[in-house]
Amino acid sequence: GGHGDWSTNIAMQLAKSAGMPPRALATLLAGRLERVDGVAGVEVAGPGFLNLTLDTASAGELARTIVEAGTAYGTGTSAAGRTINLEYISANPTGPLHIGHTRWAALGDAMVRLLRAAGAEVVAEYYINDAGNQADKLGGSVLAKLAGTPTPEGGYDGEYVDALAEAVRSQRPDLLALPHEEAVASAWSIAYPIQLAQIQDTLNRFAVHFDVWFSEAELHASGAVERAISRLREQGHVEDRDGAIWLRTTDFGDDKDRVLIRANDIPTYFAADAAYYLSKKDRGFTEKIYLLGADHHGYIGRLKAIAACAGDDPERNIEVKIGQLVNIGGERMGKRRGNALYLDDLIEWVGVDALRYSLSRFPADSPLSLDGEELRRQTNDNPVFYVQYAHARTANVARLAAQDGVDRAAGFDPALLADSTEAALLAVLADYPRVVAQAAALLEPHRVARYLENLAAHFHKWYDTCRVRPVNADEAVTDLHRSRLWLNDATRTVLANGLGLLGVSAPERM
Repeated sequence: GGHGDWSTNIAMQLAKSAGMPPRALATLLAGRLERVDGVAGVEVAGPGFLNLTLDTASAGELARTIVEAGTAYGTGTSAAGRTINLEYISANPTGPLHIGHTRWAALGDAMVRLLRAAGAEVVAEYYINDAGNQADKLGGSVLAKLAGTPTPEGGYDGEYVDALAEAVRSQRPDLLALPHEEAVASAWSIAYPIQLAQIQDTLNRFAVHFDVWFSEAELHASGAVERAISRLREQGHVEDRDGAIWLRTTDFGDDKDRVLIRANDIPTYFAADAAYYLSKKDRGFTEKIYLLGADHHGYIGRLKAIAACAGDDPERNIEVKIGQLVNIGGERMGKRRGNALYLDDLIEWVGVDALRYSLSRFPADSPLSLDGEELRRQTNDNPVFYVQYAHARTANVARLAAQDGVDRAAGFDPALLADSTEAALLAVLADYPRVVAQAAALLEPHRVARYLENLAAHFHKWYDTCRVRPVNADEAVTDLHRSRLWLNDATRTVLANGLGLLGVSAPERM
């Protein structure tokens, strides 16, 4: 306010190479910039800042630019050339997705959308942990339900296990007559695809879609683990010690070396992690992004060490982000507890839009407490309602303007958008591409959410001040009305585009 539309410190950045004081260089640049079409004035401030003010017509022209660009407005090329594998959620297929998985479901999908908007080639991937102890635990838990015995230690309980047990019973009524290990394996083979399909259905309801569902069991069956160990041995980072096979991850900053193959010849989870990383590399992904839960801090060092052992740059080829816990009413939820709050429950209770938006508007590394009833309220205190209502209001303005004969195509004079609220709204609209590019670069969807709230506030203020429609039937429709309709529709476009990046709908009526 009072300092123009744009500010730059370019004179201070270039002063040394130009061989002159920053303010002197800024003064030189100001004289050149003042001759640029559309620039109304340039002020040199402080040690060498340049504050630029656009003329009204130049600023207002943005409204037409946005409307004509449509869904493309805000997209860019800042991430062009990047080939990224973004893996997130990857919950064991041993139960429904719960509140602990929900945060990464919303944020991970928003990150994929942001990176694509910035020009990156991104594959969203879900790693299915369908091998090892988890399979035995679910199979054993289902078998215990059928036999009426206590849930095995570390097993799973809850209504969903009862449902899986009934499905298993219907397909294998003779299950309890089988030897125990065979019965556990059979119970898993029936329960697992049912549970995985339920997870996929839940994510579809939550508007989260994966390009690849990668099976850990298939990784083992294909011999990828053995091939990975051979490749890492060729790199010189594998050694045999105490009857086991180790990867010397301490060479690259890990707190201890990691066992790949135990002395009993059974591969560790870490061996699968190494093979999985090499699979991503072999599939052409120069960047691998892992979104992990709050209890996975120890994975950062070991995953980066795998990257280094594989010949990658751990500072460039891999990024590991840790998401903090979400709670409702202060109580953390876990899927092995009978009172777990599942994502399906949250969708029914709160709704997809409110849940996704609320999870996206905070940084992933900050603990988050949600109040479901607050998220359901249709008031301006509820951020998702506030933003969606702004979009619905722009749609309503356009409908009513059409009824009054305000035809956007009949005239546009950007110089008429001279009200102070219009200048402020145009400045916020102009900033949207930068926000998207920055949010993509930092993997921080909350920047888009906070931007949308600011845009909605500026729109509501403009709406209260400026009329798009004639005040009464006797007032003629002018280019001012038409030009304001362009601005209204530009705002509508940006609100819809921004909500789309968060996987949230942009309703036209509320």
